[in-house]
Amino acid sequence: MHIDLYSDVVCPWCRIGKQNLYRALALWSEKNDEPVTVTYHAFQLDPDLPEEGKPFDEVMAKKMGGPESMKRATQQVTQAGAAVGVTFHFDRVTRMPNTRLAHRFVAIVPEERKAEAVEELFRAYFEEGLDVAQMSVIMLIAERLGVFTPELQARLENGEGGEAVDADLKRAQQIGVTGVPFFVFNNRYALSGAYPAEELLGLMSGVNTGV
Repeated sequence: MHIDLYSDVVCPWCRIGKQNLYRALALWSEKNDEPVTVTYHAFQLDPDLPEEGKPFDEVMAKKMGGPESMKRATQQVTQAGAAVGVTFHFDRVTRMPNTRLAHRFVAIVPEERKAEAVEELFRAYFEEGLDVAQMSVIMLIAERLGVFTPELQARLENGEGGEAVDADLKRAQQIGVTGVPFFVFNNRYALSGAYPAEELLGLMSGVNTGV
């Protein structure tokens, strides 16, 4: 089975959705011999953000309809994250970054390290409040992953990974992705949202049997 996962690295529900997916994969492996592969695809919740991003509180208050609504929303996602074992420290987040550089980074790291790269980006942003639009932050994450080289930085500075990101964004538009996380199973069945692991497992079983 193959799963295509569209997500953005500043989307908290994408982090929760990824956590739930990997729990579902663990449950799947306990009962099935069929391997499951996952491909990560770029999606930008706000592609129109300037390259340097904007203040987090400003963007979120506007999006949520005011500071109090923003506070309630971040509290809700923090509680939802804690319930599945992921941490959010929104008090440390000061910037709403343009995520194109982060997506380009994921695009050029080795395939077997992409899941780790996505998770490290989530951790850096949501737990440490680091600005993932900054090359220095991306290189810090590369160091943590053990994939940093001067060549890697040069490749990003030269725009590498942009074509792959553009292809993902175009494909997302073609298949009607308007919100993330967005899952596509075996290029046939689609699901949008951070569903619990048990529901994802049930869908995987249905896909596997053709139901």
